[in-house]
Amino acid sequence: MASMTKIWSLKSAQQKAENADGGRKKKVTPAQLRVQKDLSELSLGTTMKTIFDDPDDILNFILEITPDEGIYHGGRFTFTFTMGPNYPHEPPKVRCQQKIYHPNIDLEGKVCLNILREDWKPVLNLNAVIVGLQFLFLEPNASDPLNKEAADDLRQSRENFRRNVRVSMGGGSVRGVSYDRVAYGKFQ
Repeated sequence: MASMTKIWSLKSAQQKAENADGGRKKKVTPAQLRVQKDLSELSLGTTMKTIFDDPDDILNFILEITPDEGIYHGGRFTFTFTMGPNYPHEPPKVRCQQKIYHPNIDLEGKVCLNILREDWKPVLNLNAVIVGLQFLFLEPNASDPLNKEAADDLRQSRENFRRNVRVSMGGGSVRGVSYDRVAYGKFQ
């Protein structure tokens, strides 16, 4: 019921904007309605927050994740979310803004998460994607990697992988690749 109230408040805001704008109609798209519903149902914990550079554009936002446990504890990672006009029939486009050492995130920020590709279904929502991203920081997956070196490291020696993650999070270099500093405070 609360999500319907949000949708109606979006429609009401649209009507007020139309009236204030001399009757020029600014149409709310089905994608915007669905994203509004998804956002109203988000259950972000204390380790995540959404950032809207343009409050009038809910189809594009940033998600910040600050893991409080696991190998990536002590880091701050931001992801851009872009929903196209066919959302939810097409998955959102998600990119990591930092260069990080992770088997499921390549050096350009592409994310390997099955629900962002072949397993996407319109019944899934933004919360499912965010939970999936959060899980990648708790349990990196070496079986379907985008960063093969990080995946090999994880498979061969979890301790060596952990050490390389720490070096990379501090802005260091691993195997000749320099990484962005994403660490804050003290490491685990």
